[in-house]
Amino acid sequence: MFQTSNALRRSVHSQVTDRVGSSIVRGEIGVGETLPPEIRICEMMDVSRTVVREAIRTLTGKGLIESRPKSGTRVRPPEQWNQLDPDVLRWHLETAEIDRYLAKLFQLRAAVEPAAAALAATHAEEVDVARIRAGCDGMDAAESNEEFVAADITFHQAIYFATRNEFFWPIAQMFEITLRQSFTIAAPGSHRPRALREHRAVLDAIAAGDAETARTATVVLLTNSADDLVRIRGREFETPRPAKRR
Repeated sequence: MFQTSNALRRSVHSQVTDRVGSSIVRGEIGVGETLPPEIRICEMMDVSRTVVREAIRTLTGKGLIESRPKSGTRVRPPEQWNQLDPDVLRWHLETAEIDRYLAKLFQLRAAVEPAAAALAATHAEEVDVARIRAGCDGMDAAESNEEFVAADITFHQAIYFATRNEFFWPIAQMFEITLRQSFTIAAPGSHRPRALREHRAVLDAIAAGDAETARTATVVLLTNSADDLVRIRGREFETPRPAKRR
């Protein structure tokens, strides 16, 4: 219980939050179970009560736990956690089976990203299109896989911000953590020129204000991205398929 993950060098409070939070996500403390008493956590981690209380407040804010008088501090069900919180995402990534994680990520992107691109085509301002274009140009100019991945993330984040709908923005913010792994897997390979053309098609449709073309181009991009990962990982990833023309 409360194992340290990859020797994080942060404040004592952050380290305690990390150790307790990751233990909850790993399931070492089950839903409805209580955390050890405050004094016991102090002894286990050799920290002060002030530090433990601050960590408990942080984890409460992330939705992982709740404290009630006379019943202690209990773990809440995962559906009540703030799943888009950067720390919660990171704890999941540290414990998740990678293919299962990638499949879930593609399910989310398939459901939301085509709609985000269509909204971006309708609502994007010049600064938004410039950000999307910068991501695309960065991918084209990248001299390393790391540069390509960073530009790819910028591209997709910019689309969500370009919706001008704040309910899409948390998805963009989580991409810095969640997309990096899948993009890093897929970055090498002969498919990159095709991927660049597909990203450019999404950009051009958004810049032209063509919502339906932006939506369709995004579906094509996601479908082929999933196919690339299937070749690399050998597992299916769920994405929508473009409608067949009659």
